[in-house]
Amino acid sequence: MNEIDEIYTDLIMEHSTNSSNKKQIENPTSSMLGHNPNCGDEIKLELKIENNKIIDMAFTGHGCAISQSSTSIMIDTLRGKTIEEAKKIIEIFIKMIKRENVSEEEKKLLGDGIAFENISNMPARVKCALLSWHTAENMLDEVDK
Repeated sequence: MNEIDEIYTDLIMEHSTNSSNKKQIENPTSSMLGHNPNCGDEIKLELKIENNKIIDMAFTGHGCAISQSSTSIMIDTLRGKTIEEAKKIIEIFIKMIKRENVSEEEKKLLGDGIAFENISNMPARVKCALLSWHTAENMLDEVDK
């Protein structure tokens, strides 16, 4: 394992075990349950939007280290963004995981989400990493109607 992979592994483990994002929000604007039937991961995402901006986001639930850390990192990445910015970041993350073409400029928007770039090498873990991102995408689509 090279040094950058070790840093990403440490980041994923830190977020999976010690997430300040794992909590409930008081009076959320929206909440949605995400479930991965393949492995039993289940998360409930909550978000609070004011003036078209995500001012807070949190999750509860259970799952493997990949799903828990991916959710926590996603929340850190999307908090403070407009709905439009968040949708773009989610789209880039999903493209990256699916090994579609993502520019270096787009990768910069992912923040720590880049730690999951090589998860596509582990097909059984892809759905774990994508669970919260797909759930957030669905939530934002509903809020944005």
